[in-house]
Amino acid sequence: MVRSMPSSEKIVIAGDFNRHIGGFPGGYDDLHEGFGFGDRNGEGVALLDFARAFGLVVVNSNFSKKENHLITFRSALAKTQIDFLLLRKRYRAMCKDCKVILSGHLSTQHRLLVMDLIIKKNKKSRAGEGRPRIKWGGLTPVSALEIGEKVAGMGV
Repeated sequence: MVRSMPSSEKIVIAGDFNRHIGGFPGGYDDLHEGFGFGDRNGEGVALLDFARAFGLVVVNSNFSKKENHLITFRSALAKTQIDFLLLRKRYRAMCKDCKVILSGHLSTQHRLLVMDLIIKKNKKSRAGEGRPRIKWGGLTPVSALEIGEKVAGMGV
């Protein structure tokens, strides 16, 4: 059984997709801002189609960076961008930056890709929790007696 995620859920998908979305939006302006690296391949088109189908954006294509800060995989033969961060379109503004961490200490050919997010925690209202809200400012000795009589009359 396939269940869909509520649209209020903040979904982040990150990974080595081993695809190339390229440096230009080329028909995907709604989810690719044009700050990518290299040329798009067929697998990159499939990734962009997936993102569009699920209302996602490729957030690391939203930020202008030097070429060296776009490369997520480097070997002796190739340098490319194959790691991507996807986020729901409606939460695009939560992402303040994406960057590749350059380090000579990493033993892998992949570079660490990170995203800076601003997440605001919503305050839950007590009224929404199903408990009655007591307005203590309106409680007077007379109203307290009335409430006491009502409760006693109910047999509680």
